[in-house]
Amino acid sequence: MDTNGLVLRPERPEDHRKTEELTREAFWNVHVPGCCEHYLLHEMRRADAFLAGLDFVAELGGRLVGNIVYTRAELLLDSGTRREAISFGPLSVRPEYQGRGVGGALIEHTKKLAREAGHTAILIYGDPAYYGRFGFLPAETYGIGTPDDMYAAPLQALELYRGALKDARGRFFEDAVFDVDEGAAAAFDADFLPPGEKREDLPSQARFRSLVGMRKPRK
Repeated sequence: MDTNGLVLRPERPEDHRKTEELTREAFWNVHVPGCCEHYLLHEMRRADAFLAGLDFVAELGGRLVGNIVYTRAELLLDSGTRREAISFGPLSVRPEYQGRGVGGALIEHTKKLAREAGHTAILIYGDPAYYGRFGFLPAETYGIGTPDDMYAAPLQALELYRGALKDARGRFFEDAVFDVDEGAAAAFDADFLPPGEKREDLPSQARFRSLVGMRKPRK
């Protein structure tokens, strides 16, 4: 895919370190002081839940500027049955290329591929103000909550075909790879050149804390 010079292609093994570096740049100090998303990406590639066919990078002028990765997830329905879902993230765009449609291009391209591959729904944790642009709705719309049975504002859902989440009331579970070991993440990060100081006073961090706090019991 090539739109206005932006090329989307599958990630290759030789891209791995570069995508980890750009992911670190993309998330540094955004949610918390520093970040662990580059370590999460590194670990995800080795997880059984990783969907290699939906691992795409964005290039502009021959430079890697974005990356999106997916994993299998699960819905545990109130009926006691289980239903497959998928989730993406980290979705990473180099800071200097943010706001230029790179993330949106990656989402739209892989949404289409996921639908063609037979997947039914995507659930993510993210800012509704951003992901609402791409058709995501609060998971509460479908009666879907967190593992601890709460409705959470950042939990967003997208049907890949109409009615995919009908009668899907229940709880959403990400793969265990998202349970990041903070010590291991810090050790992994030590091998990267520091992009700057860790801060804890940024508006994006305040927004993150606000969203995380938007929870209410599901029942």
